[in-house]
Amino acid sequence: MHSIRCDNGPEYVSGKLLAWAENHGIHLAFIQPGKPQQNAYVERYNRTVRYDWLAQHLFESTEEVQNYATRWLWHYNNERPNMGLGGITPQQKLAMVA
Repeated sequence: MHSIRCDNGPEYVSGKLLAWAENHGIHLAFIQPGKPQQNAYVERYNRTVRYDWLAQHLFESTEEVQNYATRWLWHYNNERPNMGLGGITPQQKLAMVA
């Protein structure tokens, strides 16, 4: 069985989401209330998305958001300097290893 880890926010405890998950054989694994560190990867990602671009733009359509998100995610994962790699981009790191 597949599972999705999520917090206890109202968007995750809704009856519609619970029904959808059940219909698709997905278990919703809730973190403990007040313990965002139990889902730290997603919490960090959501904060980055919210502050880096979502709260800074007005979008006209869902398609526009999806296109922007795709471009941003490519830049974030491939072209942005990464402090975990010593301040270089993943592309630069791959070139060094090749």
